[in-house]
Amino acid sequence: MKNIAPAISPPSGIGDNRPANQAVLDWVHEVELLAKPENVFWCDGSEREHDYLLQEAMRQNVLVKLNDKKVPRSYLHRSNPNDVARVEQFTFICTPTKEEAGPTNNWSDPAGTYTKLQGMLKGAMSGRTLFVVPYIMGPPDSPLTKVGFEITDSIYVVLSMRIMTRMGAVAVKRLGNDPKAEWNRGVHSLLDVDPGRRLICHFPQDNAIISVGSGYGGNVLLSKKCFALRIGSYLARKQGWMAEHMLILGVESPQGTKHYVAAAFPSACGKTNFAMLIPPKHFAGWKVTTVGDDIAWMQIRDGRLFAVNPENGYFGVVPGTNYKSNPNAMKSIEHDSLYTNVALTDDGDAWWEGKDGAPPKHAIDWRGNDWTPESKEKAAHPNSRFTAPVRNNPVLDPDFEKGEGVPISAIIFGGRRSNTMPLVFQSFDWQHGVYLGATMASETTAAATGAVGQIRRDPMAMLPFCGYNIGDYFRHWLAIGRRLTKPPLIFNVNWFRKGESGKFLWPGFGDNMRVLKWIIDRCEGGDGALKSPIGWLPGLHDLDLAELEIDHNCVDELLEIDHGDWKTELAEHKKFFESLGGVVPEELLKQCEQLAARFAE
Repeated sequence: MKNIAPAISPPSGIGDNRPANQAVLDWVHEVELLAKPENVFWCDGSEREHDYLLQEAMRQNVLVKLNDKKVPRSYLHRSNPNDVARVEQFTFICTPTKEEAGPTNNWSDPAGTYTKLQGMLKGAMSGRTLFVVPYIMGPPDSPLTKVGFEITDSIYVVLSMRIMTRMGAVAVKRLGNDPKAEWNRGVHSLLDVDPGRRLICHFPQDNAIISVGSGYGGNVLLSKKCFALRIGSYLARKQGWMAEHMLILGVESPQGTKHYVAAAFPSACGKTNFAMLIPPKHFAGWKVTTVGDDIAWMQIRDGRLFAVNPENGYFGVVPGTNYKSNPNAMKSIEHDSLYTNVALTDDGDAWWEGKDGAPPKHAIDWRGNDWTPESKEKAAHPNSRFTAPVRNNPVLDPDFEKGEGVPISAIIFGGRRSNTMPLVFQSFDWQHGVYLGATMASETTAAATGAVGQIRRDPMAMLPFCGYNIGDYFRHWLAIGRRLTKPPLIFNVNWFRKGESGKFLWPGFGDNMRVLKWIIDRCEGGDGALKSPIGWLPGLHDLDLAELEIDHNCVDELLEIDHGDWKTELAEHKKFFESLGGVVPEELLKQCEQLAARFAE
């Protein structure tokens, strides 16, 4: 399957959605002179344009149409086998000084990087089409909404951006013709998809992103991690709001009381499952709805945090997704979806490891080779993806598009830890909660590089996504807290604690509702909690465990605080802070001392 498509010649009335904004026109012309495409296609997001681009993508073998009876209006894309994941080692924050990027980011000098990238982009689109993709991040009427333009020579990127963002005329209208209006400049070119010429560079001061040499979503859908988090977090600090790697869910009781919760989990910690949670039968009448599964933009109003999901689609990992693990995700990808690097069955369906039912007797794997259940290779790549519109989600929250956002009652941090961390606990206050987020860690899984089970610190699940100095990021969190009169309560969860047998103690999935209910009870002023050195813990009878087949000893173990484990944990907190080279704010260093003192009491 081709990664690099030749130029296209659209019919009249398609591909000419030029904005009135002269700054945008000048910028596109500048890139055009550099990259020398055969033609320029201005996207408008219309159905007619979409149909045309899909036909072109199939004609050029960029997409394969799936069986319309199995997965209506859905398509398969195969990326280059050398280009299947985000590339942190080639991702740079380009600020005037290295200190501004901080100790957790790869830094590159802006002037030198621009020169290098311009050299790589020179003539790069010769014989290709330069697509201009206007889009907005956030609901159309939200004060937080941002405008972006992405230039790309990938038709796959255009079709994906149409799903992931509100793309086309809506962005041109939002920007208007003010030459000083704020907008993000994104340039992407596949080049020759050579890993040796692959760079994803962010220029926060210029509100600009340049990505070259990749066709994989996380590196080239510049609206997502690049703009919504790396550039977004920089803008948020400057402008007094928050851009966070968080899901947003709504939870409504049978009595009609509703709360919204934001949660930050590193990868492989059940984020999408939690965002689309289905409560167990015991919780009849309770409803969980999804506002977002990945990114939260939050602003302060009336002393509270209000959040919007800036995205318009889901870009999720496919393997392991099935009707048992995540029914709502499965329903979301039943139609109008793009699949990347999954297997193709003989009857034109998408297949992956962990999908419901028996494996096919024969398929074409993600590389385009014959596959059978006896094959040594996996049929779908472990990081294969689905791209699906939010509207496909049967539990999409009715206030998903509410411009002012939804009020956040609780923030949850959580990683994958086989010991030490209890099932759930609550911070004593905002500063203590920021400390929990700053020291958050998760064990690496087989899907990640390096040793399995290694503890990796991932502050607020933002380690790969914070667009500036992590110490200043912590300070921004603390400063936000000082401005809140009704701050969300902050919790830590761990679905992954194991017993002596090595098996998980907690069933997870829908039963996480039991933990969520305790969190909501605490938000409503419930006093069902016990004070511990690490925070407020639920007592044995504070969690609703009715109709759950679980041994009381397991529950004791899930909520246990082992002083020996915590002595090690505290040492690791100090070691992590020291590794950041003196950027950690004094308030968090004091939190560390206070935690140690509580264990010494």
